[in-house]
Amino acid sequence: MHRTSNIGGLSTARLKRMRDVMAGHVAHRGVPGLVTLVSRHGEVHAEAIGNMAIGGAPIERDTLFRIASMTKPIAAVAAMILVEECKLRLDDPVDAFLPELANRKVLRSIESDMDDTVPAERAITLRDILTFRLGYGMIPIFPDRHPIQKAITAAGLAPGPVFPTFPPDELMRRYGALPLVHQPGERLTYSHAIDVVGVLVSRIEGKPFYQVLDERILQPLGMIDTGFFVSVEGRRRAATMYRLDDQDRLQHDVMGQPHISPPAFCNAGGGLWSTADDYLRFIEMLMGDGTLDGVRVLSADSARLMRTDRLTDEHKQHSFLGAPFWIGRGFGLNLSVVTDPAMSAPLFGPGGVGTFSWPGAYGTWWQADPAAGLILLYLIQNMPTLSGDAAAAVAGNTSRAKLQAVQPKFVHRSYRALGL
Repeated sequence: MHRTSNIGGLSTARLKRMRDVMAGHVAHRGVPGLVTLVSRHGEVHAEAIGNMAIGGAPIERDTLFRIASMTKPIAAVAAMILVEECKLRLDDPVDAFLPELANRKVLRSIESDMDDTVPAERAITLRDILTFRLGYGMIPIFPDRHPIQKAITAAGLAPGPVFPTFPPDELMRRYGALPLVHQPGERLTYSHAIDVVGVLVSRIEGKPFYQVLDERILQPLGMIDTGFFVSVEGRRRAATMYRLDDQDRLQHDVMGQPHISPPAFCNAGGGLWSTADDYLRFIEMLMGDGTLDGVRVLSADSARLMRTDRLTDEHKQHSFLGAPFWIGRGFGLNLSVVTDPAMSAPLFGPGGVGTFSWPGAYGTWWQADPAAGLILLYLIQNMPTLSGDAAAAVAGNTSRAKLQAVQPKFVHRSYRALGL
């Protein structure tokens, strides 16, 4: 089943060809189903193709998806709201609220034994956390080779498609027992450590993280289907997680059903469920400098700060999960940002200066192109195998990831349908 609405400027013939490509991917069992959405200047074209599970009910426009790391920008907005209220500062140490991260030790090198450390040169700040520069990091070498990798795995904090589920205080205790892999602020290293934003916000507000998100972001924006748990009715709309086995056969229901009550840990790095239309509202708020439908969630300055490249040339000398992520791109506060479209397009597809995004490891992806007034959303459910290809997908270079090969086609065809 699919639903569409007219969108000004889109070629009807090209839209049909784009849908045929998406439907072909489903028909060849690359995925059981998917939802795509194209929004330009407030007009929306959406497609829902296939099923929520193999042999299951048809996928719908309001189907719920695990959005993985697409959770991160929402968590960043929650933190920025507290910055605006002077409860936090971007460049102050977070020690007062996260004492487990105080007085860090740093490994002399990535190969060092766990006790071969030096003192951190400074404290960890909120800016470090929101730009993946706090010092914890995913080391894209598989299988684990270095002592720190083995220690991270033993602590239950290893990078992978399943996010940590420890209660907040236990999570912080485990992070506090590990040395950093580099000095705070020195370089950007992707990791699950952004999960601590939820703990930070919760401790400052004295409320569970899910409640803070509901009150400050989700309810004001009308994101009625977004949360860390769903209603009983919502469970019936939840897409099944699937994966491809070693023979590229589709296996489904590999993560079970969503929670119907608050989980022990509401993971700020990747725990939300959402729908295409709900997440569209969040993106529209960011593109609208913090407002949507007359409701202000974030100041214009904070929204622009999130969408502005914060990295130095030195930061960009380092690859991202082994992928050439910084070619024509930078990083704001939990958002990637296009800085040079001509350099970025061959690897990541079209998008003008200032295009911002952040994908999810389960195949959920979006980008907003302010110059074109264009928002694209692409939602599937795929649990990746942790490998070089999966790391490339997490880094946003989905054209290099076999399991998500259709997503770049969606992007290119959307721009062609608009004549961009």
